[in-house]
Amino acid sequence: MAKIRILVLTSSTGGGHDARAEAFAEWCFYLYCDQVDVRIERMLERSSVVHRSGVGLYNSIQRAAPWVHKVFYAVVEGLSFLNRRTVTIGRGYYTQVLREYRPHLIFSVHDCLNRGYFQLARSILGADQVRCATYCGEFSGGWGYSRNWIEPTVDLYISRTTTARDYSIRHGIPPERASVRGSFMSPRARLQTLTPEEKHLFMTKHLGLKPGVFTVFLATGGNGAHNHFDLLPALTRHASRLQVIIICGKNRESYRDLLRWRSAHPELTCYIEGYSEIVHLLMQVSDVIVTRGGTTTCAKALYFECPIIFNAFGGIMPQEMLTWKYFRNAGSPKIESAAEFAHIIDGWMKNPSLYEEARKKFARMRSKDDCTQVIDDLVRLANEVAGETLARAPFPPAESVATIPGAHLA
Repeated sequence: MAKIRILVLTSSTGGGHDARAEAFAEWCFYLYCDQVDVRIERMLERSSVVHRSGVGLYNSIQRAAPWVHKVFYAVVEGLSFLNRRTVTIGRGYYTQVLREYRPHLIFSVHDCLNRGYFQLARSILGADQVRCATYCGEFSGGWGYSRNWIEPTVDLYISRTTTARDYSIRHGIPPERASVRGSFMSPRARLQTLTPEEKHLFMTKHLGLKPGVFTVFLATGGNGAHNHFDLLPALTRHASRLQVIIICGKNRESYRDLLRWRSAHPELTCYIEGYSEIVHLLMQVSDVIVTRGGTTTCAKALYFECPIIFNAFGGIMPQEMLTWKYFRNAGSPKIESAAEFAHIIDGWMKNPSLYEEARKKFARMRSKDDCTQVIDDLVRLANEVAGETLARAPFPPAESVATIPGAHLA
């Protein structure tokens, strides 16, 4: 039986929240094995039809009309008043989970699952029987940084950057409970760093691409929102000098349409995949990634030093603006039309030194961090309640990286 129980609160608004929840669970297993039990709950979806409908609306807006989210975001901010002291909507299911699981730690990775949730947990379990922590994945502060993140009674508030931490302190988080722990990637993504030889093998054998050729990665989130067909003509003009990696998320129709497009344009070398489990590998063999401002994707791109072109077609959602503001300082360009994208690609193809300058400036934004420190911080917090003696594996984990699913490239 596990010595420590940790309840992770998340929701599938986009893919970043779930990705961080799953990464946390995987790291706990690699570092602490069966001593730590992690239960992930998509609390908004499971607790209330109202919340479930809101999640569906959020994802629909992201796919079809990002500019509408400015209104939607303002409405969601009202939850900060609704849940000031306890959970109002979805209280029954959350209460049931707390009573059955009796976690030592409540760990929230979603903005709408902090206020009220921590207070209710303490009321049901006892203030000395549970700790509460938040991981906020935003890169910076300002409009788009939800007030729902800020719950001053939190025991530990973890930010991705110093900029975001300072903003949280100005808005109510006690400084002594605020920390910065950088990226939050899964063990697989963090440990699978390709050598030059492995990159060559991966490109030729797995992707069918040519090493040494400028590679553009057209990415999308799990829900499949993209503008690939608007961007491909600008790349086709330079088909003799570049190649393309394309992913479509969980959008089977787009996947089939892209396969048809590739058949009609054999001059441009393309690798096409639907929902990808190897984005971290695709980034390592790409020279630039075109993506919206999702925090998880952008954090991976920074870690692997793959420059970003921000896709702002249809406007930037408030949360995406926080990411864009942060990377704007690294010179990452933003595109709102196919013509703007073509201008960037044409410039880089005509003058490669412009790209090299952009790549070096982007790489300087990267900072080193111990990816296991945040796991230790959270387990230690839970252990303040459990009072157990834990044996922690070294880093990297004792098992070979090759045993992690998907590690074999041949």
